[in-house]
Amino acid sequence: MPERSLANPTPNVIWTRSDAYHNSFLIPHDPVLEAVLKNSKDQGVPDIALSHAQAKFLNLILKTLGAKKYLEVGTLGGYSAIWAARALPQDGQVLTLEIDPHHAKVAQENFKLAGLENKIQLILGPAAESLAKIQIQPEEPFDLAFIDADKANNLLYFTEAKRLVRPGGVIIVDNVVWNGNVADPEFSDATVEGIRQLLHALKEDKEVEATTVGTAGEKGYDGFIYAIRK
Repeated sequence: MPERSLANPTPNVIWTRSDAYHNSFLIPHDPVLEAVLKNSKDQGVPDIALSHAQAKFLNLILKTLGAKKYLEVGTLGGYSAIWAARALPQDGQVLTLEIDPHHAKVAQENFKLAGLENKIQLILGPAAESLAKIQIQPEEPFDLAFIDADKANNLLYFTEAKRLVRPGGVIIVDNVVWNGNVADPEFSDATVEGIRQLLHALKEDKEVEATTVGTAGEKGYDGFIYAIRK
């Protein structure tokens, strides 16, 4: 195999360059979001949030749906929750769940930095327990649920999301390609098996329609499941 060079770069270099190029046209510089990302980095929050393009895509989906209520499993530093809150109307609501107290603290700081602390509610604790406690009125379901937490519990989170999302609403499960490891029969760990368990369940699930969308960008090679509740 020939050595890579600037003229023949590695895939990650190509993907990152492509993201940066497209973002330069489609995602304006945002000092608030830059401050949010810097605060997260300075306080040791892992750099595993959505890419800029992915976060903008989430924002656009919410706008397309005319969404008013957004549910998120896995807050991290609050970057995706901020993008989501910006897509909702003034009376919209973001409910985000986080298990790590330090991440939750940083996220709350970031919500204030973004001027959105009154629009976003964060619940601290294991998501499985928090989801089970959420009760909604029939006329007030969530429009979109975004699942981006420990992959071993994907099926549990997805099942709860179906209960909470309206018919015609969307459920997105992030990081389901996992650098191609999910499709490798020789590879197994708790993360990959959690993703496979969800895929097996979706194959027989008559309550949703779903597909996997593969992605390659600044965050590497991965993808997400996009499901619509019937």
